[in-house]
Amino acid sequence: MSYQSSASSASVSISPIQQMVASCSGAIITSIFVTPLDVVKIRLQAQKTPFPKGKCFVYCNGLMDHICVCVNGNSRAWYKASNHFNGTVDAFIKIIRQEGIKSLWSGLPPTLVMAVPATVIYFTCYDQLCTALKARMTDHTQEAPLLAGGIARVGSATVISPLELIRTKLQSQKQSYRELTDCIRSAVEAEGWLSLWRGLGPTLLRDVPFSAMYWYNYERAKSFLCQHYNTSEPTIRISFLSGALSGSIAAIVTLPFDVVKTRRQVELGELQAKNLSCQGSTFKCMSRIVAEQGFSGLFVGFLPRLIKVAPACAIMISTYEFGKAFFATEDPTGYHSSPLQIGKRGYNLHELTKIGQLKTGKMLPGLMSLDFC
Repeated sequence: MSYQSSASSASVSISPIQQMVASCSGAIITSIFVTPLDVVKIRLQAQKTPFPKGKCFVYCNGLMDHICVCVNGNSRAWYKASNHFNGTVDAFIKIIRQEGIKSLWSGLPPTLVMAVPATVIYFTCYDQLCTALKARMTDHTQEAPLLAGGIARVGSATVISPLELIRTKLQSQKQSYRELTDCIRSAVEAEGWLSLWRGLGPTLLRDVPFSAMYWYNYERAKSFLCQHYNTSEPTIRISFLSGALSGSIAAIVTLPFDVVKTRRQVELGELQAKNLSCQGSTFKCMSRIVAEQGFSGLFVGFLPRLIKVAPACAIMISTYEFGKAFFATEDPTGYHSSPLQIGKRGYNLHELTKIGQLKTGKMLPGLMSLDFC
């Protein structure tokens, strides 16, 4: 059996609910690992250039962007430096000593409220779509991850977009929930229901190409490494390396769209804080960047984005794959897609071997009196 068919059967050997649990666990673990890195980065940035009143910056914990607005001319408490930091390691040490280790995860809870549902929808939809597309695209199965990744990102971003708008307004304008409800109701009455999806365009321009390239390269890298290490199922190391590599490639290629989206987010946040409307499109913003900074301006922040995206993708996908493998192994009635070696001669059993039969000790036809390895 080829690795791709084995991997495909692994995706359908667990239920969508189990896929959702695996992706939820991956989202939480990823944010726990990556958030401290971005908190320290923002603290160091605020130390060099203090944020003035009404100024916005983008904070990302590895799962989603997070707009923060400075109010009353002072920085928010969670990133306001209490002492001078001499570098990343020094910042980690001083923050833990003086503010407690919990400060490294400041701003995480509200982000998880958004990021976990988005990640669950995204990964579950991808697995289901990829399996369905591979079954229909028998001659072009390698392109299935490309299409599934793009479609899944469109779906998750569209579903979450109204919640993202609400979160941004809560952050920038510090409204009560009643005021927020009135604000949203008036916006819908004036501009229609589509006003709840304002800002979706720039998000899709960056995230859809990223997702399509990420999943295509991930599946290719995973298949190559599995063949290289002579295994039919990816280990944690294979998933981690494949995720880091594919995430790095996608991050580099889509960097111009990330630069534009970040600038538009900051501009939108600052204008909303001043109760002003935002004018201009994504491509106008891109043209303005090129006019002001040249073509290289579209690739500003290359190294920081690479350092942030690569480990986030690696941790997320390896945790997700581990979760799927765990559920596939623990399911006593499903079919195991990975090979199980029985006896000293190493017989390989794939989907045709039920885990339940092996656990109950029932003999398999044609394989009598074999010692289990």
